Amino acid sequence: MTGTVIFDPLIPWAMVTMVAVIATISVVLAALRGLNGWALRGLAAAVVLGALCNPSYQQEDRAPLTDIVVMLEDESASQQLSDRPEQTVSAADELAARIGARANTEVRRVAIPDGEGDAGTQLMTALSSTLAEEPRARIAGIIALSDGRVHDADLPVNLPAPMHLLMTGKETDWDRRLSIRNAPAFAIIGEPVTLTLRVEDMGAAPAGSVIAPLLISVDGAEPQEFQVPLGQDIELPVTLPHGGRNVIEFTVPTADGELTDRNNKALIQMNGVRDRLRVLLVSGEPHPGGRTWRNLLKSDSSVDLVHFTILRPPEKQDGVPVSELSLIAFPTRELFLEKIDDFDLIIFDRYKRRGILPSLYLDNVASYIRAGGAVLVAAGPDFAGADSLFRSPLGSVLPGAPTARVVDQPYRPTVTDLGERHPVSTGLPGGGDWGRWLRQVEITSTTGHTVMSGTGDRPLLVLDRVGAGRVALLASDHAWLWNRGYEGGGPQLELLRRLAHWMMKEPELEEEALTAQATGQTMRIQRRTLEDDVPPLRLTDPSGNVTELELTESRPGVFETVFEGPEIGLYRLENGDQIAVIGLGPAAPREFEQTISTGDILAPVIAGVRGGVVRLEDGLPRLRDVREGRPAAGRGWIGLTPRNAYETRDVRQTTLLPGWLVLLLTAALITTAWLREGRR
Repeated sequence: MTGTVIFDPLIPWAMVTMVAVIATISVVLAALRGLNGWALRGLAAAVVLGALCNPSYQQEDRAPLTDIVVMLEDESASQQLSDRPEQTVSAADELAARIGARANTEVRRVAIPDGEGDAGTQLMTALSSTLAEEPRARIAGIIALSDGRVHDADLPVNLPAPMHLLMTGKETDWDRRLSIRNAPAFAIIGEPVTLTLRVEDMGAAPAGSVIAPLLISVDGAEPQEFQVPLGQDIELPVTLPHGGRNVIEFTVPTADGELTDRNNKALIQMNGVRDRLRVLLVSGEPHPGGRTWRNLLKSDSSVDLVHFTILRPPEKQDGVPVSELSLIAFPTRELFLEKIDDFDLIIFDRYKRRGILPSLYLDNVASYIRAGGAVLVAAGPDFAGADSLFRSPLGSVLPGAPTARVVDQPYRPTVTDLGERHPVSTGLPGGGDWGRWLRQVEITSTTGHTVMSGTGDRPLLVLDRVGAGRVALLASDHAWLWNRGYEGGGPQLELLRRLAHWMMKEPELEEEALTAQATGQTMRIQRRTLEDDVPPLRLTDPSGNVTELELTESRPGVFETVFEGPEIGLYRLENGDQIAVIGLGPAAPREFEQTISTGDILAPVIAGVRGGVVRLEDGLPRLRDVREGRPAAGRGWIGLTPRNAYETRDVRQTTLLPGWLVLLLTAALITTAWLREGRR
C-alpha cells in the first residue's frame, strides 16, 4: 500500500496562477495600508487557492511483477558444428536455473532456427518479435547463446536492458572453405566462361598448408583433380558441354581437424545457350509457303538465316546475257562442301533435283546428318516425281518414301496417338479444331515416328534420328493455309517453331528426357517418353543413399513425382537410359560461409547497452544486479537491471479540502479579519 498527494485543479492552472497573483497583490496592498487583518485575508486566499487546486490523498494497492530475462538460444546450422549444441544446451539449462533462483525474476527462452530460404541466423529479428510481445518495463536483461554469426545484426532494435553474448565454439577451431564468385546463370555453349573461386583457411588453421586438392565434376561425371593455392583468387575457365542445365560440382576434400566439410563443396547450375542458330533455307519453286518459313526464322533474333530461292534453273535458256541478270549465283560448293558444318539446320522447301546440287553434295548432306546435323524436308508435288530428293543420296536418311501419288483433296491435319506424347505436337493450341489443308504427298513411313497424319490417316509429319543427327519430313506444302486463317487457321507458327527447335536439339523439346526443377528443398521430377510406362526412378542423394520413386503419368508422355530432399547437395537421378543431376539448396549455404565463432558482429549492438561478450569455453559467468546506465559486464560476470515493476490492483482517493471545510475556513478567516479591522 502506497500513498501520494495529487492535485486535480477545478480550473486550468493558468487561471489558478492568475487568482494567486491577484490574491497576493491584494494581501500586499492590505499590509501596506496597515490593515490589521491582512494576514487573515492572506490565509483565506490560501484556503481558496488550495480548494481550486483540489488536492487529494491517493492510496494504491500494488502487486510486484517479476523481472523478465530473455534468453536467445541459437539453433541454426552453424550451431550444430562440433560440440556447440552441448555447450548451448548445458549453458542454457544452468542459466535458466540460476535466473529462476533469483527473487522476483523469470526467464523467457527463445529458440532461433535457420531463417527461411538461405536467410541465415535471424537473431535480431527474433529478439524484436519477442520484445514486441513482452512489457518492456519488465525486461531486466537479454542473453544470447550463439556463435555470433548473426546475419541481421544491422536490424535496428531499441533494447530496454543490457544485452550479453555467451559465445559457443573454441579458440582452437579452424575451417577450410571453398567459395565461388561471379557464376553466371547462362553461358554460351562451346565458349569458355571464367569463374573466380577461392580456397581459404579460417580460424586457428595449422601452419604449413599452402595448397589444397580441388575436384571438379560436370553433371555427376567422374571428377578431375587439380592442386590449387590456398588464400588466393583463382580464375577458372569453364566450357559448357551441352545446352540446357549444366551442373558443375566443386569439392575440396575434408582436412583433418577442420570444423566442417559442409562448406568444402559448391554447386553451380548454368544453362547452356547457343550464341546464334545458323539455318540454311533452300527454296525450290516459289510458292506461298516460302514466305512463311522465312518470316518464322527471321522473327527469332537468335537465328542467322541464309536463304536461297532457285528462280532460274540451269535448264532455262532464254538468251538473256548473264551480265544483265540481277540474280545471285547459288554458291553450292561453299555451302554444301566447305561450310556445311557451320549450319545447325538445313531446310529444303519444295526442292527437287535440277542439276544444281550434284549427287556428291547431297551425299555430303547425308553425312552431315549422321554426324549430328539436322535436315527438314517440306515436300510438295515435286517430292512424288522422278526428280524427288528421295531419289538421291539423301533418300537413304529420309524417314518416308513417296508412292508417286499426290492427294489433292481437303483434309484436316490430325495429331496421332504417338504425336500426343511427342513434345513437338502435343498440346498444340486449338486442340485439333483447325482449318483444312488441300494437298498431301502420299508417303510410306519407313522409320521414325509419325506424329501427324492427314487424309486417310496417311503420314503427314514424320520425325527420325539418324546417327547423331535428326531428320523431319513434312508431306505437304500447305502449312501456310493456317497462317492465312483459312477456315479458322491453325497453330502453324507454333508447330514449325517446335519442329525447328527439336531438330536443333533444344533440351525442352527432347522426347526422351529426365528433368527436375528445384524449389527450396523440394524437387519436381519429370520424365518425358514416347513409351506407355516407365520403370521406377532411382535417386541417389549426396550421402550416397538410394531411393526408388514411382512416377505417375500427369499427361500423355509425361510422368512426374515430387521429392523432398533431406539435405543440401547434388542428387543423381536415373530412369532407364536417362540420367540427370540436380543441386538442391544454395551454391554456398549462408550458414557455412563463415563458421568460426566471433563477437565482432554483435559487438556494436552490445556496446550500445554496455553489455558484454563471454566465451562459454571459459566458464559460465556470474549474474549481478546493476543500475540502469551503469556498466553491465566485467571479468567473469554479467549484469541484470532490476526493474521493480508492479501491478496496481486498487486505487482510493480522499479529498483533503472538501467544500464544507473550505467554506467554513474561508468564512471564519474573513469574518475574523473584518472584526479585527473594525476595532481599530
